[in-house]
Amino acid sequence: MILGDRKFVEVPGSKTHELPPLLVRTKAGVRRLDRVMEMANDLIEQEDIIPLSPTESELDHERRKMDLALNLIEQYQGLVLHWRWGDDVLEWIRQCETTFGNRLELRNLLNADVWPHAGRSSFVTLLEDKAVETGGVALEKAVGMRLTFRQPPPLKCFSNQFLFYLHSSVANTAYQTWAGMSQGATSSLPPERFHFEVVNMSLE
Repeated sequence: MILGDRKFVEVPGSKTHELPPLLVRTKAGVRRLDRVMEMANDLIEQEDIIPLSPTESELDHERRKMDLALNLIEQYQGLVLHWRWGDDVLEWIRQCETTFGNRLELRNLLNADVWPHAGRSSFVTLLEDKAVETGGVALEKAVGMRLTFRQPPPLKCFSNQFLFYLHSSVANTAYQTWAGMSQGATSSLPPERFHFEVVNMSLE
């Protein structure tokens, strides 16, 4: 079925299919913030990001470095949060793949291939079509971040340029490359034919 410029999978029958719940961690979960702060300060010192100006006092210089360190930590926590969402989405896709394989009417809708098959990007599109609330996390960037890093590296592994400017383009390029590797055009899953719950695992 084609609607506008999108092709949708033909799902047999008319019933709505229940998919596994999407379990998400909505907090970065960075432990030992004191250690992260230390790494941020080391990064600033090693790359000489804020040299001392002849016109400023030592106190002002230290204050500027502290502000930048806090900014770096904020950027890093955002990166880790995206990674966590991407990890949770890939795990959900894996569970959906099992669900499809166990149901006769859905079994033939997915091509068998090495995990994670690029055609599984249709599940990411399904999440977007369902307008899943992410708290500002971009799903494609999140999955791209998870495809790039098996585990979120510590802050000391990144340059300030990556944290401030490059992480979005790297993650988005990773996702688009992955999604574009499928054999032929990837068809979307009709959102009205599938239902699932989103469970926030970070609630206290």
